[in-house]
Amino acid sequence: MGGRHRSVRVARAGLSRRLHAGGGRDGRRGALGAVNRSPKAALALLASTQLLLIMDTAIINVALPSIGEDLGSGSAGLSWVANAYLITFGGLLLLGGRTADLLGHRRLFVAGLGVLAAASAVGGLAQSSGALVAARAVQGVGAALAAAAAFALLLILFPDGPGRHKALGAFAAMGGLGGVLGTVFGGVLTDLLGWRSTFWLNVLVGLLLGVLALRLLDGGTRSAERGFDLGGALTATGGLGLIAYALVGAGDAGWTSGRTLAAGGAGLVLLAAFAVLEGKIARPLVPPAVLRRPALRLANVLSALAQMALFPMFFLVSLYLQSVLGYSPLVGGLGLLPLSIVVVLTAPQSGRLIARLGLRATMMLGFGLLFAGTAWLALALAAEGTFFTTVLAPSLVLGVALPLVMVTTNVAATADASPEETGLASGLINTSQQFGSVLGLAVLVAVATTVTDASTSAAATAETAGFRAALLVGAVFAGVAALLCARLRLPAPPEVPASHERVGDAVK
Repeated sequence: MGGRHRSVRVARAGLSRRLHAGGGRDGRRGALGAVNRSPKAALALLASTQLLLIMDTAIINVALPSIGEDLGSGSAGLSWVANAYLITFGGLLLLGGRTADLLGHRRLFVAGLGVLAAASAVGGLAQSSGALVAARAVQGVGAALAAAAAFALLLILFPDGPGRHKALGAFAAMGGLGGVLGTVFGGVLTDLLGWRSTFWLNVLVGLLLGVLALRLLDGGTRSAERGFDLGGALTATGGLGLIAYALVGAGDAGWTSGRTLAAGGAGLVLLAAFAVLEGKIARPLVPPAVLRRPALRLANVLSALAQMALFPMFFLVSLYLQSVLGYSPLVGGLGLLPLSIVVVLTAPQSGRLIARLGLRATMMLGFGLLFAGTAWLALALAAEGTFFTTVLAPSLVLGVALPLVMVTTNVAATADASPEETGLASGLINTSQQFGSVLGLAVLVAVATTVTDASTSAAATAETAGFRAALLVGAVFAGVAALLCARLRLPAPPEVPASHERVGDAVK
């Protein structure tokens, strides 16, 4: 094992020297040859893309009632306006990451933004719920391509070390902010300009980011590998998509319904076929050796557990503020703003904490705070409470926890990735996060619904009991992750050339 890591370090250092030799004084070359004329500007571009993609998971939820009134769609049709995006987004992240390695990261990044913008335009013009669901599904395709390529570009631009930690902190800050801003912008735009404006915002921002990418990022080079694992691509994408379909539809159809069991079972069969195929072909979509890396496996599990606690929390808190405390959708969204402010303030410090405490200790601290904050929030909820007596204080703890767990799991998941594997590493960690979000939301909403329906108390008290039970399950997920952190063992860090350190310094 040690020999392999030494050879990787030597190869990385040699490749970096060759690439930097032609990089020019004003540019920085990443590991696959992509020149970034301004590291700060490139990071801002990639973080803004992350913000947009996370916003898209939340912005539509506030607009759903208006969409239903305008298009005459019932609750079942409206649920698929939100779910279609989640299914294609989750199903294509892995394929998008590997395709970025093979075809070029900037190329796929710009293509993803273009698909997202085009689908958003179709959504803004849609005259039926069916057309809108189709547009949302294609939006998810574009988002998956852009997300996987954006994360890979960040890994290339900022090699292992403090610079990468700071860059991942910026990514985490935008992720935490995106969910809240999506709710806020969704409410404001729907109230002032109508629900279609939420789609046109995507068109404008997506096109702007695509143009900036062409100016800030050179095309670079593709991976030296040739050939494409079509069988692996089809089985992985089909399997992940079917499982996502089963999870997001389980709330409406039931966990034991024929639709849920058939889709979930078919998805598992396809993933099993994918695993068999990957061990038999010369150039697999996901080389089995990659999945045998202990740090990568554990980091992806931890990342999924983090999202199983975090993502449903945003949804449940917003719902509690509206349905129990009686706030408007806009005010309910603003109730999460203090958490987001703490995320933005904490994320830049995550790199310093890692340098001082070490990655594993910082990760354990983050998951410990996630457990404590989620449990505190669950126990603080009250039918007769206020935002200040129930949500505010524990949400501040969660605002500290979110960037710590996001940054540390991302660092651990990508620490052993070679330059040619950045897209693959990005696809794996993004897939873990997305499926953690979908699974966590499905499970916690089911818990909340079951407890609420079983209660004989007044509506507000019954709903509060349901939210409390669901959040306590989320706290269990966080607690399990905190215990698993002790098993993390990272590979020896690669030697980073001095020129790469200067790139990392750009985000200080």
